[in-house]
Amino acid sequence: MITTKQRAQLRGMANNLAPVLHVGKAGITENLIQQADEALAARELIKGACLETCPITARKALTQLCELTRSEPVSQIGRRFVLYRKNHRDPKIIL
Repeated sequence: MITTKQRAQLRGMANNLAPVLHVGKAGITENLIQQADEALAARELIKGACLETCPITARKALTQLCELTRSEPVSQIGRRFVLYRKNHRDPKIIL
């Protein structure tokens, strides 16, 4: 579990990130979960976006992806959301 202070630090780091996950009209698929898992393993902090055709809200997408990838929600604003999962073998972000 990350603290409020750590979440604020991660939010600041995510400002410059471009979305690497795009949730489309199919919603959250196995392929999207695998893509999120690989991106979290490589980067620890990723940004995603729900397209206009997405059948679920960004908040719901964030919640589901956090459960399925064992990651932490950082923020959700509009259609964009940020996920964080610490890489225990090779940490890139020091909180």
